[in-house]
Amino acid sequence: MKFQKPDVEQFFRTFGIQNFTVSPNEKQLVFSTNLSGTYNLWGMDLPNQFPYPLTFIDQSCQELIFDKNGQFLIAGFDKDGDENTQLYALQPQGGELRPVRIYEGHRHMIAILSKDGKKLYYTSTKDNAMCLNSYCFDLETEEEWIMNEGIDAATYLTALSPNESSQIYLKHFANTYSLAFLHKDDKEYRLTPETDKQHTVSDVLFTSETTVYLLTDYDDDFSYLAKYDVNSKQFSKVVSLQMEDFKSIKYHEQSQTIYIVSEKGVEDFLYAFDIQSGELKKLETPASVIEKLVVTESNNLYVLGRSATSPFNIYKRSANDHTWAACTNYGVPGVKEEELVHPNVITYPSFDGLEVEALFFKANEDVSNGHVILWPHGGPQSAERKSFRAMFQFLVNRGYSIFAPNFRGSTGYGLEFTKMVEGDWGHGPRLDNIEGLEWLIKNGYADRDKILLLGGSYGGYMALLLHGKHSEYFKAVIDIFGPSDLFSFIDSVPEHWKPVMNQWVGDPVKDREKLIEYSPITHLDGMVKPMLVIQGANDPRVVKAESDKIVQALQDKGREVEYLVLEDEGHGFSKKENEIKVNRKILEFFDRII
Repeated sequence: MKFQKPDVEQFFRTFGIQNFTVSPNEKQLVFSTNLSGTYNLWGMDLPNQFPYPLTFIDQSCQELIFDKNGQFLIAGFDKDGDENTQLYALQPQGGELRPVRIYEGHRHMIAILSKDGKKLYYTSTKDNAMCLNSYCFDLETEEEWIMNEGIDAATYLTALSPNESSQIYLKHFANTYSLAFLHKDDKEYRLTPETDKQHTVSDVLFTSETTVYLLTDYDDDFSYLAKYDVNSKQFSKVVSLQMEDFKSIKYHEQSQTIYIVSEKGVEDFLYAFDIQSGELKKLETPASVIEKLVVTESNNLYVLGRSATSPFNIYKRSANDHTWAACTNYGVPGVKEEELVHPNVITYPSFDGLEVEALFFKANEDVSNGHVILWPHGGPQSAERKSFRAMFQFLVNRGYSIFAPNFRGSTGYGLEFTKMVEGDWGHGPRLDNIEGLEWLIKNGYADRDKILLLGGSYGGYMALLLHGKHSEYFKAVIDIFGPSDLFSFIDSVPEHWKPVMNQWVGDPVKDREKLIEYSPITHLDGMVKPMLVIQGANDPRVVKAESDKIVQALQDKGREVEYLVLEDEGHGFSKKENEIKVNRKILEFFDRII
């Protein structure tokens, strides 16, 4: 029997996993997934692999932790993409969502439970929307007190010492400038040495009351594992790897092991560092990109990961035989993994000689329509990785090749490379994308008259800017929630983002002329190709007014522009029916143009 080519719904009936946790006795796995079409918490009794629903809230989950005794969970949900996470308690068997910390219009984050399960520590925008406060809430008496008032920049509670008498706070001045501070005995100590050079601390943990391990790129271009001695106040570098950014750490006390997830360009790696011997051992991984790592008391590892041809799944590594086994088995319904396309990793020189790495998903010859879609990623201080995107695989299956460059400002290539986008949103990264297209054309990857443009968030901004300044390269353009005016964007971001905006984007007064030039709304005259603009009405990062403005301005000039607004989404598409609707629209738009 013959079957039709997979429809958009098959690719977008691929389920996602946002978050997960494991009960202390490892008998239950709890994860946020959209099995029902919207995100809810589901449970799985290990080693069985049949899930059952725990919640019916139909909302994305940002926080998820078990208490140390396995008696309850704390879960955080927002409302239709508004990112204002509220905290609830939940029994392991599901049922009632008991409100714990609710403050409408504000966000609660980084929930930490005390060892006895009686206290909840968290950071919130309430009372201090710009710099944040951290709180301790007594779950028995329902008393709450402020542990730390943020000043100067957004300040997050990151770690508690074993007896919970000391805390570590991360102060976020910029994406490339974050410092960690130890609070002990009413005194504050900075974990990295004093220096005028900006650097980051990205993760921190206590191995004892007197020893802290941290990931930092202090005095280096790539982050590494370092140690801070609480008694002597001494900082020391412990272990690093050339051209790899260490991005997260977990500790297993009994074996004295620190597990490290590292990032190198488009892939992640996993290491075990033996504190006593100083040996760093590379471990096999079941996925190209690791989104979350959990280490249990029995030294089993659980990871949430994905690869270019495999969507989100949870995997377990047994401490006994060191083998990985899949706990979930999500794939693309009706499509074998070998039918999906692995990207080629290419590098090319940009206009100033800077080497740029990129992914190229090439459509198979039997389906190729000869067109290439340029995908500038979001962030911009992020990167396109070897991680599954249903949209990519669907479009490639329908004949479109995809070019995804990690232009200057991307992560995974060192601090200096990541800082290159700061104050330069519209020049260097823009030309990196254009040079990439020229490289594709010269090397036979693309035809000059068969290029399309699609981007979301910063990528949507870049799509608008490239359209305005380089429309000759593109047949059509799609912008998904991209800023159109950098002045109004700076003014409308969440309050706790505002301290970083001058360094990240630019100062509206000092950099006025540059911000005018870098704003897509300035270049309306160049936007002459057919456009599709997509926006979530509840987006707190790039508000709907940014898309309204560019659409109205183009319509006033009589340009061809379609506008799709999703009333129950934010900065992304969490509901299956919306995801399918958006991607149907993208395909129909491109198919009509070519």
